[in-house]
Amino acid sequence: MGSELKDLNSKPAKTQQPDPNDDDASAKDDRPLLKSTASSAAEDIQELEKKFAAFVRNDVYGSLGCGKLPLKEKLLLGIALVTLLPLRLLLVMSILVLYYLICKIFTLCSAPNLEEEQEDYAHLGGCRRAVILQSGRYLSRLLLFMVGFYWINETHKDSANTQDNSKTESTKKQSEERVRPGAIVSNHLSYLDVLYHMSSSFPSFVAKKSVSKLPLVGLIGKCLGCVFVQRESKSSDFKGVAGIVTDRVRNAHQNELAPMMLLFPEGTTTNGDFLLPFKTGAFLAGAPVMPVILRCVMWFFFCVNL
Repeated sequence: MGSELKDLNSKPAKTQQPDPNDDDASAKDDRPLLKSTASSAAEDIQELEKKFAAFVRNDVYGSLGCGKLPLKEKLLLGIALVTLLPLRLLLVMSILVLYYLICKIFTLCSAPNLEEEQEDYAHLGGCRRAVILQSGRYLSRLLLFMVGFYWINETHKDSANTQDNSKTESTKKQSEERVRPGAIVSNHLSYLDVLYHMSSSFPSFVAKKSVSKLPLVGLIGKCLGCVFVQRESKSSDFKGVAGIVTDRVRNAHQNELAPMMLLFPEGTTTNGDFLLPFKTGAFLAGAPVMPVILRCVMWFFFCVNL
């Protein structure tokens, strides 16, 4: 009896093999080790929507312009593609060439400002600066009209409204001069934002170094007094974007003839429904700034309101 028990204990235990004909066993083997439930997937989608909600375009043509359009709208777009679009392009180029010629004529025999590795004509004064400024504002508004911004409604909220009504006009003017902003901070919807600000206050802004070498646009940017930045430059003698912008903002605050700086503190474009955290470049100078909020309301085909 003892030898028989010994023989049984010495035999290795047989592992149970799954029956290939067993449906339950095969179903268990096919299941993945890691599985995501429907609830977790829905939560991930909601988190992504919240994270990128500021960049999603939801206009009348649908997200990213892929929405379904009625037949009438498609016909109007088709007609505009072969008639209105070429005409608008021709008019836009004509206005651009006209303003380039104005800038070229009124900067003749004038040396550009070459300080701080920059090249601009913002230091011009007298009638030459006045012609460049006024014609730039008028033609910028005309360009906006050509691309479809027919109506631009502006609402001003001035701190002067909270002051005593008995203040004289001279005192108000002195107060406004003392608090002249050095920069304009605005949200960023598209590249057309620059045209609006040019038509409103004609400020200078930050652009790539390569823009200064572009035909037509390069000279116009120099007349605006743009800060041209070569982002690839790592030279030790280059002050950097923050240093140049700070000097320009402080100069614009102290000198009423100097152009104000236009800065987009969010650093990128959004859909206009959200505000992203601000970068500090516009506030390093310690000068007052003028906040501007742009909101674009788009309708079908003909009407665009800024």
